[in-house]
Amino acid sequence: MRTRLAGALLSALALTATGCVGTQGSGQDSPQGTSKAAASAVAADRLEPLANPSEPQLPVTVRSSDGEKVTVEAAERIVPLSGSLSEIVFTLGLGDRVVARDITATFAQAEKLPIVTRNHDVSAESVLSLKPDLVLAETTTGPEEAIGQIRDAGVPVLVIDPAKGLGDVGPRIQAVADALGVPAAGEELTKRSEDRIAAVRKGIPQSAEGAEGDEEPRVAFLYLRGSASVYLIGGKDSGATSLLEAAGAIDAGADSGLEKDFTAITTEALAQAAPDAILVMTKGLESVGGIDGMVEIPGVAQTPAGMERRVVSIEDGVLLNYGPRTDQVLKSIVAQLYADSDGEAQ
Repeated sequence: MRTRLAGALLSALALTATGCVGTQGSGQDSPQGTSKAAASAVAADRLEPLANPSEPQLPVTVRSSDGEKVTVEAAERIVPLSGSLSEIVFTLGLGDRVVARDITATFAQAEKLPIVTRNHDVSAESVLSLKPDLVLAETTTGPEEAIGQIRDAGVPVLVIDPAKGLGDVGPRIQAVADALGVPAAGEELTKRSEDRIAAVRKGIPQSAEGAEGDEEPRVAFLYLRGSASVYLIGGKDSGATSLLEAAGAIDAGADSGLEKDFTAITTEALAQAAPDAILVMTKGLESVGGIDGMVEIPGVAQTPAGMERRVVSIEDGVLLNYGPRTDQVLKSIVAQLYADSDGEAQ
């Protein structure tokens, strides 16, 4: 999971490596109290590849984020080591070349691929057994020894900076496209993604723009893993600030002065943040028993969000990817945040 959380959840996930399963795969309905919009947040968890994918023009030499120059001579057997990077490769139209996936690649087109991570760490042996000709990683991918072992075996490894906000969508898409020898497809996908994000932002209700008599909603991002008793509130480096601001909201944790990525939830921290709504990952919400369980966390029930049971729930595998589906994530946040009592956006 850590490789897709914009680098911000590293410290949290180190505590919860064995607690990230939650109720995944349980077949339960949406948690009690969640809105209709949450149930269909990212439709069918499927990607929309480019209509006319390009044939890779290789070899190419590109610069890796860790300072290495990487020469890619073939891209027939690709192993992306994060859900976000997998999403980009598939959306560029090259998913048929992907031979494995990271545990965080949860979208439908990747579900039958073998997993080459163990509790979020890369298994070099599993990767090498698939004879890849290119491995895509992030600076947060680990352990370092595994990446080194893959490189020592002669496999090109391109390392890409993790996403931190909306401004990273285009550069990450282009970095992957350039390495795969399809730069024009990268430009096309970047434009499509950025245009769709812009279209969602234009549809944000006027109340979110600071109309007279209205204030921007304050939203706290909570990272919850009930099975491991981990309850954290996001600060300015959580990775959620950019999304919340794009949705016309204020990141309550960051605004209250939380400088770190995540801080343990306390009654005082929640009171200081005073959120009007709470943003959570779907499985995290499930892991505490839905909204009923969440409001039992000390301090939550006393916030405006807790009193109104106002929750925005987004699927774990896509929330902070900052990739080709970010427009869908933003659209779902907006729909849930500004929904009326019937679950329809105002």
